[in-house]
Amino acid sequence: MADLNAIVEQLDQLTLLEAAELSKMLQDKWGVSAAAPVAMGAIPGVGGGDGAAPVEVEEQTEFDVVLTDSGANRINVIKVVRELTGLGLREAKAAVEETPSKIREGVSREDADAARAKIEEAGGKVEVR
Repeated sequence: MADLNAIVEQLDQLTLLEAAELSKMLQDKWGVSAAAPVAMGAIPGVGGGDGAAPVEVEEQTEFDVVLTDSGANRINVIKVVRELTGLGLREAKAAVEETPSKIREGVSREDADAARAKIEEAGGKVEVR
């Protein structure tokens, strides 16, 4: 096997034209290409020669409304939770006192935002997940 350091030194002595000619000769001999599009084809989301479509991220369609804090005005928050869930007074009170608690599950973005607005208006704090 040839001394790799000697090869590096010889390559260092080449002119730009000689290096380009060497590159072309090696590509022809080994049947490879040093073109940039081949290297870029391996990067996800970058158009390349592999024909793969960009990865699509699935948009979330169902959301959970989670009460994280009942705030200072618990009675109003309990009323809103009862309205949104149909729970009885005792169950709604327990949900408000035992935060974090899911108030709505698997609802659309619009329903989740509406529930968030009602609870926040009553003084509670909400996360939509």
